[in-house]
Amino acid sequence: MFFFFTLTLQAQFHINGIVKESASNKALPFATISTNNGINSITDVDGKFDIHSKTAVTSFTVSYVGYNSLTVEVQKNKLFFNLKLTPKTAILNEIISSNENAALSIIKKTIALKNNNDPQKRLPNFAFKNYNKLVVSAHPDSISGQIDSVFVRKYKQGALYKIDSTNYKLKSTVSKRHLFQTEKVSQHQFSNNQLKETILGTKMAGLQQPLYEIIAFNLQSFSVYDTKYELFETKYNSPIADDAVKDYYYKLLDSVSIKGRNSYMIYFKNKMKSKAKGLEGVLYIDQNNFAVSKAIMRIRGLLNISGTHEFEYLAKENIWFPVHKTFQIIKGKNDDDIRILGGTIQFDGDIEQDFKSRKKQPSDYIYLRSENHIFDIRKDEKSAVKKSHFTVEIDKNAFDKDESFWEPYRKDSTDTRFKKTYSELDSIAVKKNIANRVFFGKKIINGYLPIGFFDLDLRKIFSYNNYEGFRLGLGGVTNERFSKNFRIEGYYAYGTKDGIFKGSIGVATIIDPKANSWLGFSYTDDVREIASTSFSIEKKPYKIYDPRPINISTFYNYVSWKSYFETRLIPKTESIWEIAQAEIQPKFNYTFNTNNLFYTNYTMTTAMVSLQWSPFSDFMQTPTGQIEIEKRFPKFSFQYTQSLGRLLNNDFDFSKFDFKTEYEKRYLNGQKTSLLLQAGYALGAIPLTHLYNTSPNNITKETIIQRITFGGKNSFETMFFNEFFSNKYSLFQIKHAFNRVTLFKKVKPSLVLVSRMAWGDLDNPEKHLGINFKTLNRGFFESGIELNQIFNGLGLTAFFRYGPNQLPKFEDNIAIKLSYVLNLGF
Repeated sequence: MFFFFTLTLQAQFHINGIVKESASNKALPFATISTNNGINSITDVDGKFDIHSKTAVTSFTVSYVGYNSLTVEVQKNKLFFNLKLTPKTAILNEIISSNENAALSIIKKTIALKNNNDPQKRLPNFAFKNYNKLVVSAHPDSISGQIDSVFVRKYKQGALYKIDSTNYKLKSTVSKRHLFQTEKVSQHQFSNNQLKETILGTKMAGLQQPLYEIIAFNLQSFSVYDTKYELFETKYNSPIADDAVKDYYYKLLDSVSIKGRNSYMIYFKNKMKSKAKGLEGVLYIDQNNFAVSKAIMRIRGLLNISGTHEFEYLAKENIWFPVHKTFQIIKGKNDDDIRILGGTIQFDGDIEQDFKSRKKQPSDYIYLRSENHIFDIRKDEKSAVKKSHFTVEIDKNAFDKDESFWEPYRKDSTDTRFKKTYSELDSIAVKKNIANRVFFGKKIINGYLPIGFFDLDLRKIFSYNNYEGFRLGLGGVTNERFSKNFRIEGYYAYGTKDGIFKGSIGVATIIDPKANSWLGFSYTDDVREIASTSFSIEKKPYKIYDPRPINISTFYNYVSWKSYFETRLIPKTESIWEIAQAEIQPKFNYTFNTNNLFYTNYTMTTAMVSLQWSPFSDFMQTPTGQIEIEKRFPKFSFQYTQSLGRLLNNDFDFSKFDFKTEYEKRYLNGQKTSLLLQAGYALGAIPLTHLYNTSPNNITKETIIQRITFGGKNSFETMFFNEFFSNKYSLFQIKHAFNRVTLFKKVKPSLVLVSRMAWGDLDNPEKHLGINFKTLNRGFFESGIELNQIFNGLGLTAFFRYGPNQLPKFEDNIAIKLSYVLNLGF
């Protein structure tokens, strides 16, 4: 496991080893290695080094501050060196102490001057091009020679050993080609404090149409000056953030020359005990202007991840501008397997925790490496950045570039494996129909089963509630194989308890593909829970089942005609604009009295706009539409509904305003905090069916055991169905999820603490006849714990109701629920 793996297979000389302190036998991280033929390298955080050279290495020197340097002669056939440095005992403590103080002083100056050294702060405009190459592969010579054939071998003891053919095939494969690779050439423009990437060309082995999700994958920050440095889509407090000195230790290792300018070499390490909770690495700080002239960032945990940044000094501006970035992932040590990019990675057991170490497999040597070469830097680029609200935009011809386009950008023309990868993987993709399998997988993740030109909606096949009983049906939508400009969607269902058929049919045509704009019409005859709140713009994640509706008994039937326009034309938003006319018939005993007129069914004609705004997220513009490539919080949802006078026999005049915001904070230790704030206000003559019930999920039964059902995600577990109604309300929820705790080998519950509260009121409750209920003017409060995924996805939750609406009997305030999480591995 090293910082500087090389992809050059033609290297004729290769040495590696480890550097330790002689007395304590502890590894010396970031010791300097200098070879006789001019190669300079450093050891990694484990004291290991790995050097490849095309010319002979006859000797090398190892140096480390406070220790005596060691020169080593390279002997023939010796590749691994276990080296130990002796300290300069007389002055070691003084040197270490002074170096720690010196490092802190240098870092403080670097932090103070970073705005002066950050190209994105110093230069109002700039542009450059970038060539990126990402490879998933393994070094053939790192895999044991014992699997060079599949023949049975005979040992001296008489034992027979049969080589695993899978292992043999892996080594044979990576000797000829990489496992996966992709390339792209991009134009980057910086203006108005925004950096936009326009992808001019992109190519992905085995896929004629590259996956946008992989293209948009953010492996590392562009700038080392970001307050939150990003490595593999996780953000860490930067070692040169304003408050960095409270999170990191610093140590001055050496003074080196970079591009002819002297730089301090400073090692940094997070103060947390767990290595996986923060960054460590080396910063090279220019001794003159205290700018970063080189940076190595690393995290160690389930995956060992490293990122390097190299710079070019611009004398006129007196700044260092990034010109080369590398990113690498290799597997770390842990007792769990994890899933990443669609595959499973196994990990060694942690010996310190008494887990058994499994036998090394060739796949343990697989790595992912990404390289970025920045060129054609224009510091005075003043052209306006078009569509700057997109972080990434893909040129419409980016997928159609031939070899003449790529050759000028490829730095390593001698890598024969790289050249063979495209032809072989493209051939395999055709043979194994990879394109269709990718198409199929993306549909399944979103809850659809593609059958020819039609996507079957898996959510429509089966469900259950206390009014319809078992709801059986079929539904779906035509896909792009039917037409890219037109779609037909619908469903048909039958309730075994109410004995009624219901369904929907709709058509839509695309108006603007790049803005995902569709104009559609639909007819629906179905039932819906009374007083339920839904934001039309929000797309519910796919669930095989939705547990909350199981116990709902009060529904209303609606027969509606609707025309709608959905679009992402407004930057960083998605919206639906609709006009609808619906005939409403409550399926329970209810009468609405307004102006001394009594309604048991009614007509509602409304206009509605539903909008979701994600101001902090990053978006990609593709030739086929827009994609949210990095979800950031908070996100906001707004919905406004207005009745339309007497148009189309509308019975009531009313307005509804709905608002919702979500915030999510993920911590480096794997924990997560989620916040939800939701509110609604309805004014005018509006029946109970269209008011608010704040999502109750408790049934009226005598004992706790009888009330055990499945818990919901954001529902009030101790609030009984139809207990409270409001025409104005607000609710707040806070959840904190801890890491999963291993109790037994297969029992690893996830502990979540939850608190919910709601306030509301109802104007003129006497107008709603036939149903007894209360209002939320005194508030409602509950808290509880969730122990999810205790065994095979099954969990248990418990909640307690307290406050002004607490019930007289203690046990009536307790709700125990089951939970279930289905892990499909996506």
